[in-house]
Amino acid sequence: GYNVCRFAYGQTGSGKTFTMIGDSSGKLPGIAPRAYREIFDLLDSNKKKFGYSVSVYMVELYNDQLLDLFDKSHSAKLDVKKDKKGMVVIQNAVIKHVATVEELQSTFDEGSKNRHVASTKMNAESSRSHLIIGIVIETTNLTTGAVLRGKLSLVDLAGSERAAKTGATPEQLKEAQSINKSLSALGDVIQALSSEANFVPYRNNKLTMVMQDSLGGNAKTLMFVNISPADYNTDETIVSLTYASRVKLITNDASKNADNKEIARLKGIISKLKKGEAVDEDEDD
Repeated sequence: GYNVCRFAYGQTGSGKTFTMIGDSSGKLPGIAPRAYREIFDLLDSNKKKFGYSVSVYMVELYNDQLLDLFDKSHSAKLDVKKDKKGMVVIQNAVIKHVATVEELQSTFDEGSKNRHVASTKMNAESSRSHLIIGIVIETTNLTTGAVLRGKLSLVDLAGSERAAKTGATPEQLKEAQSINKSLSALGDVIQALSSEANFVPYRNNKLTMVMQDSLGGNAKTLMFVNISPADYNTDETIVSLTYASRVKLITNDASKNADNKEIARLKGIISKLKKGEAVDEDEDD
């Protein structure tokens, strides 16, 4: 019933995608594939007590635009909203329902093919966008009817870049400017939260809007900081470690997203009515 976020931060080429996703062969799985398996292991071990549904969306923030990785045409305009309990919702994103770990992994692999990547002098396969995977899990207690709803956010941030080091093309320079701008906005939010400022500038960038419920919000959040072992990256390493020290000062207020049986029933009726579907008499009692 909790919201949980795991994300990796660091300069380009420092191993963020390897940390979050793993290698291309799957022999060295990262945080995401390990989480997929853990989710279904946990659900399967409690299936006698709980019914469950698992759904997933997958978007990237590329050149300041949110793009749906399940929609190659990118026909729908994606908007960042928050529900009544503070959970961030990506409106108009394609949501896929999965029933097994294999389906979830296959769905992720499908979306990954549409992500923007390119080769630079710092990284043979550099992420040119921020990747956000949202896995929403809803469980129903088979005895009491109580409903719990939680979201696992897995975020693979693109790395900060210096043009002199990456040897970027004009198009890659444009991408890097967008990446650095969004990471700067993330730094401003982290600074405001760690200093307990009265105003937190979440709305300055789509990245911070998407991560609003994970930073200082209703989530249990873990940030990985990736740094380079090379001495000529010392300046970037210091910046990353400074970020990390600030993030440690942020306090989130995590609470369960719970509905009782009656509220869950009424929400189901409202959802059907909005879709123009018939409501059974038993549901309307």
